[in-house]
Amino acid sequence: MHAHNLTEVVLVVAFALVGGLALLRVKQPPIIGYILAGIILGPSCFGLVTDRASVSNLAELGVLMLLFSIGMELNLRVFKRIWLLAVSAVVLQLGLSCGVFYLCHNLFNLPLAPTLMFACIFALSSTAVAVKMLESIGELRTTSGKIILSILIGQDLALIPIIILLRSVASDVSIVAFWSKMIGCVGILGMLLYTFGKAKRVHLPITTFLTSGDSSLLPLASLVWCFGCASIAGLLGLSAAYGAFLAGLIIGNSRDRKDMLHVIDPIQSILLMVFFLSVGLLLDLKYVWDHLLMILGFLILLTIGKTSLNTLIMRFLQQPWPRAVLAGLILSQIGEFSFVLATVGLESHIIDEDGQKLIIALTVLSLFLSPFWVEAARRLHAKAPEPFTGLQQLIDTLYGKEWERMCALWKWLKRCSLGIVHLFKRKPKS
Repeated sequence: MHAHNLTEVVLVVAFALVGGLALLRVKQPPIIGYILAGIILGPSCFGLVTDRASVSNLAELGVLMLLFSIGMELNLRVFKRIWLLAVSAVVLQLGLSCGVFYLCHNLFNLPLAPTLMFACIFALSSTAVAVKMLESIGELRTTSGKIILSILIGQDLALIPIIILLRSVASDVSIVAFWSKMIGCVGILGMLLYTFGKAKRVHLPITTFLTSGDSSLLPLASLVWCFGCASIAGLLGLSAAYGAFLAGLIIGNSRDRKDMLHVIDPIQSILLMVFFLSVGLLLDLKYVWDHLLMILGFLILLTIGKTSLNTLIMRFLQQPWPRAVLAGLILSQIGEFSFVLATVGLESHIIDEDGQKLIIALTVLSLFLSPFWVEAARRLHAKAPEPFTGLQQLIDTLYGKEWERMCALWKWLKRCSLGIVHLFKRKPKS
């Protein structure tokens, strides 16, 4: 390996580690730190990483591992208990999002396929960020937390039919071929839900067969199982992502889950780090700056719109207001699956490179904004009985302490910079 390439690898790992640790210290998901590290290292900032092709190849493996790991984490027995509520919420999310975007399609004469893709991206939320936020506020094990997790599981299960739908719309396949794939995918998911949603975990001889009883081969067996199922699904014309997701779903709801999860976790962490780092590398800051007002407008509409829409859906499903508002806040961001859908859209020629840049920019900013949005809403709710006399009082209530710290830091930096400038301007003594 050339010294230059080795230096890039060391920089990537070091920045990712620092970014992940920094975000964990402030009780935020480390994936945001990985994205931030990618932005810093990427061509939009310091340009320290130039071999983006190699990172992109690893990122594709990271996408499969992301779906594999999400499948392993999904507890179908918990989902089965409140599946009707979760499925109803997901159907309403997708249906109302598609309805709103279809109205925009008619009003502004927008192309149908990109409009449908943006509607699906708008409906889906980030499982990783939502789980971390539920943990930080102590709601993960409560009834509200379990309902929100079930909705996220429903969204994850809906991803594969969405991918099939988008590819079918883009390629103008026949109605028979489209419904054959859709019914096949939904049928397989339904069969797995029925089989693995039972009280006892099903025993599968997968690990024994692939390792012959040697536990040292478990990491390799896990990768063979994940990428093997992904390859088979791709050859059948479904989707490699669908195969990886099913592979994780099967293992995660069997007796082999504990052993597999133990050995796959380090590999998964590395590949997921590469995936989210590559997202940061792909973020084009020049594009964001050139279209700043448009992106900020979309971001505000997205955040407020998703919060309001999810809150109203939960109220429509007869959930109490506190639970409905909490669900609306937690599900307010667009998630990591938007990158997967953006890749599908680019490959299927649904969107161009500018469309991909817009999706990446909105998703990254949405992931960054989401924890602050939830915290602001919590503080506002705590002070709700008190009347606000002006905008300044509202800002002080939401982020008064943080604003004072930022002002103090700015004054300190300003003094330091003035001191340095004064030092360099001093004439040397003769």
